[in-house]
Amino acid sequence: MRKILLFVIFFAGFFLQIFATHQRAGEITYKAISELKYEFTIVTYTYTPSPADRPELTIRWGDGTSGVIPRTQKINLPNNISRNVYAGAIHIYPGQGTYTVSVEDPNRNYGVLNIPNSVNVPFFIQTQLVINPFLGPNNSVELLSPPIDVGCVNNLYLHNPGAFDVDGDSISYKLVTCRGAYGLPIPGFVLPNLVDPMVESSFSIDSLSGTIVWDKPVLQGEYNIAFLVEEWRNGAKIGYVTRDMQITIIACDNNPPVINQLNDTCVLAGTTLTFAVSASDPDEDELRLFAVGGPLIVDDSPATFPTATGVGNVNAVFTWSTVCSHVQMQPYQMVFYAKDTFNTPQLSDIKTMNIRVISPAPENLSAFSVGNSIHLSWEKAICQKAIGYEVFRRNGFYGFVPGYCETGVPDYTGYVKIAAIEGINDTTFIDNEGGNGLIHGIDYCHMVVAYFADGGRSYASDEVCTSLKKDIPIITNVSVKNTGSDTGEIFVGWSKPTEMDTMLYPPPYKYLIWRATANNPTDFVKIDSTNSINDTSFFDAGINTATIAYLYKIDLFSLPGNDRYFVGSTQKAKSIFLQVQPSDNSLILSWNVEVPWKNEYYGIYRLNDETSLFDSVGVSEETFFTNTGLENGKSYAYFVKSTGKYTATGLVDPIINFSQIAAGIPADNVPPCPPVLVVETACDRSENILNWTIPVNCLDDISKYLIYYSSGELEEPVLIDSVVDSDQNQYIHSNLSSIAGCYFIIAIDSLGNQSEQSNKICINIDACPVYRLPNVFTPNEDDINDRFRPFPYTSVDHIELKIFNRWGRIVFETDDPDINWDGKNMNNNIPCSAGAYFYVCDVFEIRLNGLIKRTITGSVTIFR
Repeated sequence: MRKILLFVIFFAGFFLQIFATHQRAGEITYKAISELKYEFTIVTYTYTPSPADRPELTIRWGDGTSGVIPRTQKINLPNNISRNVYAGAIHIYPGQGTYTVSVEDPNRNYGVLNIPNSVNVPFFIQTQLVINPFLGPNNSVELLSPPIDVGCVNNLYLHNPGAFDVDGDSISYKLVTCRGAYGLPIPGFVLPNLVDPMVESSFSIDSLSGTIVWDKPVLQGEYNIAFLVEEWRNGAKIGYVTRDMQITIIACDNNPPVINQLNDTCVLAGTTLTFAVSASDPDEDELRLFAVGGPLIVDDSPATFPTATGVGNVNAVFTWSTVCSHVQMQPYQMVFYAKDTFNTPQLSDIKTMNIRVISPAPENLSAFSVGNSIHLSWEKAICQKAIGYEVFRRNGFYGFVPGYCETGVPDYTGYVKIAAIEGINDTTFIDNEGGNGLIHGIDYCHMVVAYFADGGRSYASDEVCTSLKKDIPIITNVSVKNTGSDTGEIFVGWSKPTEMDTMLYPPPYKYLIWRATANNPTDFVKIDSTNSINDTSFFDAGINTATIAYLYKIDLFSLPGNDRYFVGSTQKAKSIFLQVQPSDNSLILSWNVEVPWKNEYYGIYRLNDETSLFDSVGVSEETFFTNTGLENGKSYAYFVKSTGKYTATGLVDPIINFSQIAAGIPADNVPPCPPVLVVETACDRSENILNWTIPVNCLDDISKYLIYYSSGELEEPVLIDSVVDSDQNQYIHSNLSSIAGCYFIIAIDSLGNQSEQSNKICINIDACPVYRLPNVFTPNEDDINDRFRPFPYTSVDHIELKIFNRWGRIVFETDDPDINWDGKNMNNNIPCSAGAYFYVCDVFEIRLNGLIKRTITGSVTIFR
């Protein structure tokens, strides 16, 4: 019987060894046939001599069903590795959702260093498929580099899976734990660099390029890792592929080759991209230079990069004649490898390169004005993948020349998108400001961009600029000539039309002048008229320019015979109204602008009391200005001069206008800067010590500080004291029942201006040692350790202490935190015998969140 049992054990062990040293690497990928129908492919790498061959595999579809996929290809590779392909499995899903497709197969090969007992751990891979009708069907990534690789001890290890996404989705990478039985993370799995915790090395994967870097392996052997290749579309994750791969590290006396630097690039669809790639080997070994990547396997016009060999140095030329079908927002990745072929292992260098194929710009953009609109037209997009156009506009020519990878119209140009047109056959657009009409006198510039379903953009078209015909009057001036409550005067000026259709609108002509106040900007009142086309100015006198801003517009009429025809109206324009606000030793000037032209800058002028003239005190490109260095309590008067222009030619340039004169008196109404507070705790005295500083650039005439305190974070803070300004800037909060509390400080200057509160600091009782008890005392009346007392403590409201003898009887109890037990039995006042006594003490501590009970237990020994 013993011999039979030994034979069974031996046979089981033998069976385990020959049938379980099997799976090494693999992944699951899929292709979309329709919205719910997908074709799956499983690729695994196994140990060739193992009898544990798998002519078929079971796949779980992720919807509660499973199937069996037969092997369609087996290729025996060097080093006893076989590549197994299980292809053509088609599954139809019941509806939209997220499905995790998986394969589990026993077992992994023997001796994987970072997987404990790997020979008994199943091999498990999974892939996620998201079916979302709003995102469309999805094809998984293809991994073009094999997942079996070799590295060298004490040499940098590099690997890139060469992921390609045929849909042009965004790809990201991250390391995950290898999975085993039932898809659970393998217990004890660690990354390869953590197998020996005494050795410092790093292991990572670049989340964008997918390059794996191990710097540097030190232990020979086999390692397995797993990583996700995640796909993203319109910001949503639409699936991932998990690759489980194996890395073998062996000893060698060799240096890896080096590929010369490669930079990411862009190429215009329809042109050919060509560049050379070169590599060298420091040991002058024979080299092989080759590449994998999406451009080499696209269906239309794939790129070429012939494998090249050489001794010491090698180079080859990448060539790609791009076409419109290659256009996509995400770049294509190329992975270039240089391997020395003379040594074992073959060490390599890897360089990744991104190539973005960009659509040509829409061509032959033209523009012409009709009335108060501009009509645009352009040629149909060259790349038929485009799904529409975007129209951009700015005032005035910019001269944009896109960089070789710069698509669309960047914000820094000042262009703003004004329209998106669906469909590439609609190649016209009328810009009329949404029906409100464009402004005469503005040189409008446009560019057009084609856009694509994946969010990509073409290069921008050429800039085309035009302006509306000058067939109506254009307002140019609303300028305060005199400031007064009833003697104010404003100059109103405009430019006459020079491109008016006089056949349609024959002379004579009449201008009507309209005015409104800023308080009622739509209530225009006719104030005057002129009877000549050349009479283009008006002085509006006897108005209140001191406290009111005014708006003006001009209407033009044609008056042949007894008829009356409205030709057109100017845009409205408002006078500059200056407001002056007091501040400490300064005045803050601000003004509103509402004009159809562009003001480029503003000059600020202040009255000189000695000369009675206004002197320039500054220039601002914004509509505000602060005049500093003034004397509090003294009055200062100002006006503002604007300088601007229309972007179209043939108009007044520059356009100059003035505000009314306004005065202000500086006053110290600026609060001090908030103090910066620090709080320390003196545990032995149950005190909190507050120290604070004022930022150096914010020194003010501070007269005192207000100290605010709350006993908890949610309690309402109260003013507990104030400190007259001193060099110490310190306050001691003493006689505390608990050190727990929150503090902040407010500074007050000599005029009563209060700062914002300082930073709030909360102290909890953990800042000091917590309440604890000794384990021995000697009640022998020698005045040394005669009482059972706690160690120094703070922030205790009361306690509930019970002390027991070894038979469980209470010999003492109290609620006094100081305890002061003299060692006598409280029941008969007889001294307790020497020995150990046990206690349970509920300590009620005053914390930031209230009165909290904490229970401590232990023993105390009486020595006599």
